[in-house]
Amino acid sequence: MKDKIKPWLSAMRLRTLPLSVSGIIIGTSLAYYNGFFNVWVFVFAILTTISLQVLSNLANDYGDGIKGTDNEDRIGPQRAIQSGEITPHQMFEGIKINILLVILFTFLLIWNAFGSSNVLYAFLFLGLGAVAVYSAMSYTIGDSPYGYRALGDIYVFVFFGIVSVVGSYFLYTIRLDHVLVLPAISLGLLSVGVLNLNNMRDIESDKKSSKITLAVKLGSNKAKQYHIFLVTAAMVVSIVFSILYYSSPYNFIFYIAFIPLFRHIVTISKITEPKQYDGQLKVLALSTFLFAILLALGQVIY
Repeated sequence: MKDKIKPWLSAMRLRTLPLSVSGIIIGTSLAYYNGFFNVWVFVFAILTTISLQVLSNLANDYGDGIKGTDNEDRIGPQRAIQSGEITPHQMFEGIKINILLVILFTFLLIWNAFGSSNVLYAFLFLGLGAVAVYSAMSYTIGDSPYGYRALGDIYVFVFFGIVSVVGSYFLYTIRLDHVLVLPAISLGLLSVGVLNLNNMRDIESDKKSSKITLAVKLGSNKAKQYHIFLVTAAMVVSIVFSILYYSSPYNFIFYIAFIPLFRHIVTISKITEPKQYDGQLKVLALSTFLFAILLALGQVIY
C-alpha cells in the first residue's frame, strides 16, 4: 500500500501546497481586520485551493509526461509518468477524481459564503472555479498549452496573487477594497518567482522539448535579472503597503521574511549552474509562505 501511495504523493508535489494557500491566508487576515470571518469559508477556501493546486500538479505531470518534456535531460526530481511508477491512464483517472473534489469543495465554499442569497455572486464564483480548473488543465495539456507559450507567469500572477487574495476577501465581505491591491501584487510577484526559478532550472531541457517558457525566451542571464526583479519588487510593494495602511507596529513583522528573501537573492546572483536553482525552489516557496503568515499576523494582532 505504501509503495502505491508514495508515487501519488510525489506527483501531488506537496511542497507546493503552502505557497498555494498563502493568498487565502492574506485575504482572510484582511477580512478579519475589517470585522469579517467565517470558519467554514476559511476551511473550504483552503481545501478548494489545495485541490486545485494538486490538480495543476497532476495535470502538469500528465501533460509533460505524454509530450516527452520530462526526460533524462531534466534536472529536477523525476516525475511520476517519467519514472513509469504511474501510467498516463492512471494519471488521467486521478485527474478526473481530483476534478470531482474541486467541484465538491467549490460548491461547499460558495454555499457557506453566499447561502441561498447573492445568487449572482454564487454563479460568478462557479464560473471562476471553472476557469481555474480549465487553466490548471491547459497549462501543459492539449495541442497548444499556454505553459509552452511563455504565458505561465501571467497565470500564476493572476491566480496565486490577485484571484487568491481578492477572491478570498470577497467571500467573507461580499465587497472589494483597495487595501487588497498591494498585498495581492506582492504575493503574485513572489509566486511568479517560484515558477521562474523552476523554469530557469529547466531552460536547456525545455528548449529541446520545444517548451517555450519566459525563461527560455529571456535566456539564462536575463531570466536571472528578471527573477531578482520579481523578488525585490515584491518586497518594495509590501513595504509601501505597510506604510500606507499602517495601524500598529505589528504591521511590520512580515519584514522578518525579508531575511531569507535577501539571502535568496544573493544566492541566485552567484549561481552558475542550472541544477543549483533546484535547492532554491523550496527556499523561495517557504519564504513566501512565511511572508504570508507574518503579514496576516500583523493584521489580526492589534
